[in-house]
Amino acid sequence: MENDKINPQQLVDEFKDIPPMPNVMVRALEVIKNPQTGIKELANIMSVDQSILTKTLSLVNSAYYGFHQQITSLNKALVILGMMKAKNIIMSLALKQMMTTQGSRELWEHSAKCAIAAEMLAQEYKVINPDDAFVIGFLHDVGKILLNTKNPIKYSKARYLAQQNQVDLCEVEDSFFGTNHCVLGALVSKKWQLPVILTNCIRCHHNPVQSSLPSACALVYVADRLVQTRIPTPFFEQSILDKLDIQINDPMALRENALSKASIFLKEMSGTV
Repeated sequence: MENDKINPQQLVDEFKDIPPMPNVMVRALEVIKNPQTGIKELANIMSVDQSILTKTLSLVNSAYYGFHQQITSLNKALVILGMMKAKNIIMSLALKQMMTTQGSRELWEHSAKCAIAAEMLAQEYKVINPDDAFVIGFLHDVGKILLNTKNPIKYSKARYLAQQNQVDLCEVEDSFFGTNHCVLGALVSKKWQLPVILTNCIRCHHNPVQSSLPSACALVYVADRLVQTRIPTPFFEQSILDKLDIQINDPMALRENALSKASIFLKEMSGTV
């Protein structure tokens, strides 16, 4: 098989189109980390970007949250949502352009679906904080952007072969590029100075048993497989479910719930389902 091996760290270092982190995310995280600041400062950041302001209010007033009253004030929306959920909305919108232009719309939509599924699983099974699960689910495939940008034709072929032969995508990526999206994604996470749990889950979400944080990685593994509708019935390795110490009795119902909620999120975030 054709092999154009690359050095993962070198690719991350040389990839100029991915900034250390989208500016609005940097500013939002600074506000959230600083105990002296609060909702007012976060609202000021969000108000500067009309798209974030509009879509946040649209999402808050949608069936995604199911609030009974119309909310027209960003400050009120943030009080109801809380800082961490507001941060997740900012992250989703800030990364949308990067994911759709340098990856694909499919990547952004899958990332959103996985984020929502991971959040639902975390709420149900109390594995990790649901807000953290959302972020991990959203960023788990960020490394795919680098491979797609490096050689979109070759990467499209790699993805096609993985699907047709029903083999792990990382194995095919390794054969084509000498590295894979899990390794590259973890390096991007380090470059963005994201928490260790996030870097670890990005690196190991295809094989949680190799992780030093197997429960968190296993949750992302389950969420990722749950929302992949090309797999007719979600299938999970029992050894990985054992790491979570959970039993999923009705994966199709869980998939339906996650995708239903995700369709509302995607509609409000992008104008289309």
